[in-house]
Amino acid sequence: MEIETRAIHAGRNPDPATGAVTPPLYLSTTFEREADGSYPRGYNYIRDRHPNRVMLEECLQSLEGGEVAAAFASGSAATTSVFQALNPGDRVVAPHDAYSGTGALLRSLMQPWGLNVTFADMTNLAEVKAAVTPDTRLVWLETPSNPTLKVTDICEVAAIAHRVGALCACDNTWATPVLQQPFTLGCDLVVHSTTKYLGGHSDVLGGAVIGGKDSEFFEKIRHIQHLGGAVASPFDCWLILRGISTLPYRMKGHCANAARLAAWLERQPAIARVHYPGLPSHSGYAIATQQMSDFGGMLSIELKGGKKAAFAMAANMKLFRRATSLGGVESLIEHRASVEGKNTRTPDSLLRLSVGLENINDLIEDCDRALRSL
Repeated sequence: MEIETRAIHAGRNPDPATGAVTPPLYLSTTFEREADGSYPRGYNYIRDRHPNRVMLEECLQSLEGGEVAAAFASGSAATTSVFQALNPGDRVVAPHDAYSGTGALLRSLMQPWGLNVTFADMTNLAEVKAAVTPDTRLVWLETPSNPTLKVTDICEVAAIAHRVGALCACDNTWATPVLQQPFTLGCDLVVHSTTKYLGGHSDVLGGAVIGGKDSEFFEKIRHIQHLGGAVASPFDCWLILRGISTLPYRMKGHCANAARLAAWLERQPAIARVHYPGLPSHSGYAIATQQMSDFGGMLSIELKGGKKAAFAMAANMKLFRRATSLGGVESLIEHRASVEGKNTRTPDSLLRLSVGLENINDLIEDCDRALRSL
C-alpha cells in the first residue's frame, strides 16, 4: 500500500457505534472498568491510552514503517523522552546544526542530569567516527538540518553508531515520511514535531517517537510517556490525524514551490548563498538525491548585506509572514539568529523560509519586491 493511501486509511476504521467514516473525537478522560478492575475494552485512563491517540500512533508507525509509536504533547516532549530513556553517564553524539531547542535541551537539562554530550558536524564522517566512542549509547541526527539544511548520510552514520552498539535516532520533521524513510536507511528511532508538516495548518502542537522495533528501549519511552504525562490531547491527535490525510499531496506542493523559489533566489545579486538540498550547488545534493524522494519545502538564504539587509528584507515581505514554526500552508520567514539567542551558530545574515502553498509566482514577486527595497 502506497503512502498516499496509508495517509488516509492507516489507523482509521468506521466508528463501530455509528458507522461514521471520519474518526470521532473522544473527549472522555476515563473509561468504565469491570467490577474486578479489569478493562476489557482496552482503555482505562487518558494518560495511559486513548482512542484518538491510538489511531494517530498507528498511522504514524505505518507512515514511517515502524512497529511502535508514541504521541506526545510537543516535539520537545518527544525528544526529551528519548534522552530520558538513557541512563546518567551514557554518551550522546548530536549535531551542531540542528533545531536550537534540541541543543538547549541537551545543554541545560540533560547534561546536568548526567548525560555526556558531544556535538559534531554530522556531514563530516571522520568527525563523527572520532566522536562516537565505546560508551556512546545514542547518535542523534537531523537531516536536512535546521537552519542551514545540511544533509547527513544516514546510512553511514547509522553504521558508525551500530558498530559500538549505539542507537541511531533521526529527527525527520523537515523531510517527513513522504520524502525520507530513516528506518530503511538504518535508523532505530524516528522523531517528529507533528506541529509542523504532519499537522500542516499551524493550529496544533504535538510530537511523536516511532520505533523501528518494539524494543526494551522503546518500552522505556512508553513508560516516560505514561509517568511523565506529556501526552497529546484527544483533540490534538484528531487534528494531526486529519492533517496527515493530505500530507503527501501538500508535500508535493511545498517541494515544487521551494525548488522554484530556491533556483530564482540563487540568481539574485543581493543573495550570497541559498541553502536548499535540491540545488546542484548544495554540498549535500548528491546524498540528498540518494536518500530523499524530493527536497522539501524549507530553505535558507544569506544576504550579502549581512544582518541589516536580512532585517530589511524580512520587514518588506508581504505574503511571507514573520513568524516562528514551519510546515503550514502559509509561507513564513524568520531571522533565526535573533530567535536562537547569544549562543547561536547561525549567521546574522541568514533568513529561514518555510515555503507554503501559495501560487509560486506570487511568492517570487514578494521576494523580488523585498530584495529591490534593499
